[in-house]
Amino acid sequence: MGSPQTTEAIADSKGHPRGLYTLFFTEMWERFSYYGMRALLVLFMTDAVRGGMGLTDKVATAIYGLYTAGVYLSALPGGWIADRFLGAQRSVWFGGITITIGQFLLLFPRSETFYLGLLCVVCGTGLLKPNISAIVGELYPEGGARRDAGFTIFYMGINLGAAISPLITGALGEKVGWRYGFGTAGFGMLLGLTQFRFTRRHLGAVGQRPAAPATTRDKAVLGALIGAVSLVTALLLSGAVRVNPIIVAQGTAYLIAAVAVFYFTCALFFFNLDPGEKRRVAVIAILFLASALFWSGFEQAGSSLNLFAERYTVRFIGFMNYEIPAGWFQSLGPIFVISLAPVMAGLWVALARRGLNPSLPLKFAYGLLLLGAGFFVMAMASRSVGNGKVWPTWLMTTYLLHTFGELCISPVGLSSVTKLAPKRLVGQMMGLWFLATSLGNLFAGLMAGEVAAGDAAAMSARYTHVVIIAGIGGIALLALKNPIKRLAAGCD
Repeated sequence: MGSPQTTEAIADSKGHPRGLYTLFFTEMWERFSYYGMRALLVLFMTDAVRGGMGLTDKVATAIYGLYTAGVYLSALPGGWIADRFLGAQRSVWFGGITITIGQFLLLFPRSETFYLGLLCVVCGTGLLKPNISAIVGELYPEGGARRDAGFTIFYMGINLGAAISPLITGALGEKVGWRYGFGTAGFGMLLGLTQFRFTRRHLGAVGQRPAAPATTRDKAVLGALIGAVSLVTALLLSGAVRVNPIIVAQGTAYLIAAVAVFYFTCALFFFNLDPGEKRRVAVIAILFLASALFWSGFEQAGSSLNLFAERYTVRFIGFMNYEIPAGWFQSLGPIFVISLAPVMAGLWVALARRGLNPSLPLKFAYGLLLLGAGFFVMAMASRSVGNGKVWPTWLMTTYLLHTFGELCISPVGLSSVTKLAPKRLVGQMMGLWFLATSLGNLFAGLMAGEVAAGDAAAMSARYTHVVIIAGIGGIALLALKNPIKRLAAGCD
């Protein structure tokens, strides 16, 4: 990996560390892998004609919710493993290897390898995702608007991979065979690993070592964790234990909420934080709730909105005599992000120079209100389905509004956690931050099952419920913006 270097020594001519681009392309290929499979997953599980699993909408979306929630739930132990055992750089490397193994397991036409492959992707992403974001934050020790701009550039890498992947995997999976789509997703992660290995030197010493040495208790906890995962996996794959995915998803939602409450309680009362650190942890807790609410709506893109594209949207291009794959709509959000992220990054920096940069609670409030606006469009689209399939402009408008909301929450949220978290807890707090996304994904899967399983008329009422909930959350943040700003004082 080369000798340790300072971030100043490896900065590019524009002031961003060169290591940012190593992380940019690693995350791009990892997201290519993840979003490629995400575009196919529900369609594959509900397909009963072309070699899919033939599951009902409720069961398929519950499994989808469990899988996507697991991807982010595993980020909490992944951050802890990096902080105590591997360091962030090695966690990214081993996480990528595990993801690659999982993706290629999906090539085998057996339900056992399918679920084992999903489990490997979950575990690998838990190691890679929180720690690659933590490294980005450490490349900008001075903080400020430049860090926000750096995270927005990094976020473009996420969306570049997410934009390209559904176009390729969707065409192969829906038109040729599901396994070809899954295999292409695995190949993407392999490219990401190769890129990371050959450009890793640009990261210098950042993230090379654990934040603190592992204690005997840490080692015991890790051994128990590995043993528990292995035992549960063996029982499920052997058929000794059978589960109802819907009930498991509901129970897991309660478990995640309990874990979050437990961790925040421990951080505030038992981690020996000073008063300033406690106030900032309280801000992370508030933003955690807002983030979970946002993702519970946003992450229906791969479930209820994906099924809406397949069943109720005009996809036939007459002059080409071609019906576009439903999964292609999954590229709309990332394409919008790529187009708009530089504008938003420049906007935050320009506003900061004039002292007008919106505060964290304001950005999160805008994100929730935009989420509600997008689902209002879908409620109107659902009402129009009774007259036949609707034009794709409904989905396009929803994805555009959700993209503006995403840019107000996701990159800003990542940056805020690295600024607000106590330094010795950055990896764990980043993992906890992805726990909010995990909770949101679970609710998204459960709600999507209710939406997709009903008729088109019922969909409008269920989408309207999302509008109301998101609106209440956004208005609450607007009302509390000043108290939250005081709690976060000193972390701009």
